[in-house]
Amino acid sequence: MHSTHLLLEEPIRMASILEPSKASFFPAMTKIVGTLGPKSRSIEVISGCLKAGMSVARFDFSWHDPAYHQETLENLKAAVKLTKKLCAVMLDTVGAEMQVVNKSEKAISLEADAIVVLTPDEGQEASSELLPINFDGLSKAVKKGDTIFIGQYLFTGSETTSVWLEVSEVKGDDVVCVIKNSATLAGSLFTLHGSQIRIGLPTLTDKDKEVISTWGVQNKIDFLSLSYTRHAEDVRQ
Repeated sequence: MHSTHLLLEEPIRMASILEPSKASFFPAMTKIVGTLGPKSRSIEVISGCLKAGMSVARFDFSWHDPAYHQETLENLKAAVKLTKKLCAVMLDTVGAEMQVVNKSEKAISLEADAIVVLTPDEGQEASSELLPINFDGLSKAVKKGDTIFIGQYLFTGSETTSVWLEVSEVKGDDVVCVIKNSATLAGSLFTLHGSQIRIGLPTLTDKDKEVISTWGVQNKIDFLSLSYTRHAEDVRQ
């Protein structure tokens, strides 16, 4: 097979890489997906993203309700008209995601070597000693010595915004853990990951199905992002 060579407008130099291509040159071959969140949902900010090259807007349904995302989508439509830049819409499902239920949305400080209990009782208030979660099968999936991370997607155990836990014991449906690093959990969403632990949550939850069949269908979305896909059957479904 013959290789395809792109015709460059000038020899490749550092300056040519840093400077944008001429408008008459070939169109962008890289698609940029941008998540529209609390600080990126205004018409002004979205317009800036579109001008900068965003070509797909991601709506993350791991947090907030369809009405909130609908407002953001309307702002996207307005920004598209304003900038005359086309942008696809991606619905990102929640999937098999374990979350800490923090109804008050207050920051939670956790100290190294202290004890914190993970409980499936979502009616409890989140605190430094007790963290309610949205999964009632964690106690059956873990054992003493297992590692659990809680934070906002990025978990290294070294930054101060995520926490590394070690399972100390299992008491009924509760999981008692030793905190391994001091951290402050702040924000509207904390996710929970277990190291090498099989979680019995469906890849496509009832909530996902409802959002797809209502918000997704009504808005004629372009892409569906399936979170935590584990096998081909998830995609077939």
